[in-house]
Amino acid sequence: MKTLKQILKEAETKHIAVGHFNVSDLVALRAVFEAARELGVPVLIGTSEGEQEFIGPYQAVALIRSLREEYNWPIFLNADHTHSLDRVKEAAEAGYDEILFDGSKLPFEENVKQTKQAVEIVKSINPQILIEGEIGYIGSSSEVMKERPAGIELTTPEEAEKFVKETGVDILAPAVGNMHGLLEQMAEGKLQKHLDIERIKKIKKAAVVPLTLHGGSGTADKDFREAIKAGVSIIHINTEIRLAWRRGIEEGLKKNPNEVAPYKILPPALEGIKEIVKNRLKLFQG
Repeated sequence: MKTLKQILKEAETKHIAVGHFNVSDLVALRAVFEAARELGVPVLIGTSEGEQEFIGPYQAVALIRSLREEYNWPIFLNADHTHSLDRVKEAAEAGYDEILFDGSKLPFEENVKQTKQAVEIVKSINPQILIEGEIGYIGSSSEVMKERPAGIELTTPEEAEKFVKETGVDILAPAVGNMHGLLEQMAEGKLQKHLDIERIKKIKKAAVVPLTLHGGSGTADKDFREAIKAGVSIIHINTEIRLAWRRGIEEGLKKNPNEVAPYKILPPALEGIKEIVKNRLKLFQG
């Protein structure tokens, strides 16, 4: 089976992207995995710090590893938006395939310093684990909001080049018009996010390493296609599937108001998530 590093290299060559989907329960995990298998594509699962606390980092690793080994399938696990070096160490020791150290709220030089330390910690534990860094700011909450988060700050090619050279990260997450979460109009399908494609091209040329697009939910399909051509190799979708989970649970309870067996209530949530994931994976594969 190919490693995550090999899959990302192939994605760069073919101008496709690997889909990354956050989960916090077996419903979402099963939906994402089934979608990936039915389409015959690799997939990345993410757990944020909150999701790690809910599932357990070692338990999350065990779940992904069991699927990968039983089905001989390229499914990988990312410790998403890890904000402390202690949590980076914990995720590496637990056996995550990728770890994002998110120092994007820090001053640039401090972000460089701590990200470099994160790289050193991870590689000393397991050199095969990929480490990702983030610069620029795109908000921090995957939820449905009334207004755009304050303080959005786009990444420059100069920052990208300096950051990668000084930290040694394997993957870079820039701010290029993307945004965590969805505005209410986006959740209703009345508005879409748009990306700075020229900025992505310049950052890719300067940084060289694979690029990750965070906050992908609600982005226009055309922008996704152009971003992938410009050099994006991983795309994160989270709020869209959380919204599908919520709507599916509500539908399941509405259909079965007296039901108490979870597995009889949860299928609409699973199917709703699976539909979104399949559509996104098809788009990312070109």
